[in-house]
Amino acid sequence: MPATLNNLLFFFSQNRTFSYFTVLVALALITFLFSWLTEPRKLINGVFFTFFIAALAAWFTFLVYATNLPSFRKAYLAVGVALVGAVAAIVFFSWVLLLWNSYVVLKHESHTLPNLLTLILAIGMLAVWIFIFLTHINRSTPAWVQLLLDIVPSLAIYLAAIMYNFLINLLLYQIVPRHYKADYLIVLGAGLINGDKVSNLLAARINRAIQFAVHQVEKGRKMPKIIMSGGQGPNETTSEAAAMAKYAEKRGLDPSLILLEDQSRNTEQNMEFSRLIAIEDFGSDGFNATFFTSNYHLFRAAIYAKEAGLEANGVGSYTRPYYLPNAILREFAGIFVKYRTRHFTVMALIIAVYIVLAICSAVGVI
Repeated sequence: MPATLNNLLFFFSQNRTFSYFTVLVALALITFLFSWLTEPRKLINGVFFTFFIAALAAWFTFLVYATNLPSFRKAYLAVGVALVGAVAAIVFFSWVLLLWNSYVVLKHESHTLPNLLTLILAIGMLAVWIFIFLTHINRSTPAWVQLLLDIVPSLAIYLAAIMYNFLINLLLYQIVPRHYKADYLIVLGAGLINGDKVSNLLAARINRAIQFAVHQVEKGRKMPKIIMSGGQGPNETTSEAAAMAKYAEKRGLDPSLILLEDQSRNTEQNMEFSRLIAIEDFGSDGFNATFFTSNYHLFRAAIYAKEAGLEANGVGSYTRPYYLPNAILREFAGIFVKYRTRHFTVMALIIAVYIVLAICSAVGVI
């Protein structure tokens, strides 16, 4: 080990380029951590994280091959082959996993469109793979036609990239540091069973908030008030907020600690109206708050909280694993629609570039 360490130290001292590269990796890490810790509710954090990981992988590759240490090289190759193999398997066969998940979901849940998303995505991915195979198997296809056909996989790659970034942000948001100093805990509502009963999914959110409140008191801080947020849907006989409050009271929560926000119809209104109730109760906007929702819904809810001017991060409740893929796809769809102008603009530019290239190829310019 001392010999290995000495070799590394000697390498750093003799290789300025690598030293500069090390500084670049450190700056990438600092940039990501600063952005994520100061405001974890930004999509750009996923880009910073990915850049850091890519820079770190390149740095480590350079280190392994430049120091010429056999033990390092063997370990690197083993890990590298395993990672590349895993990624390749996921990319090429994820449609199989999605089909299996859709079967499990349809076995346990209702056959509604939101529960068919993994099935739809699996069919779409399989169709894209077949399309790519069929459009590249024929070598006699004119270059300009091939360029037009390549629009489809290029758009698929763009959609995969933004979904990857969303998933990275969703995962990162699960581990945002928690501060047990909240004045208010905001529990986001969900549909009621038979019009007036709290579902298991909604109960998990309420239980998580109560657990958080108890833990905060155990740390020697005051008991926070809990805002139950959710209006009355068309098929509900009471507001989600009222049903949630009733459930919490049965769990032993003091009714005087419960505030009702029973006018909201969506997550955006959950955040806006709960903020106003907290301001009215607290007397100013200087309160500390934390919101609670299902783990898959956490990041999108955080974006709405930010837009509503609510300085609050969230805590996610447990969701059954088989249900997560469909739920996450719904969340991604929500984010995509929210920023649809941006995404459709990029997709239009991609299509325009390929059309221009195809025209140039057809007339012999390229």
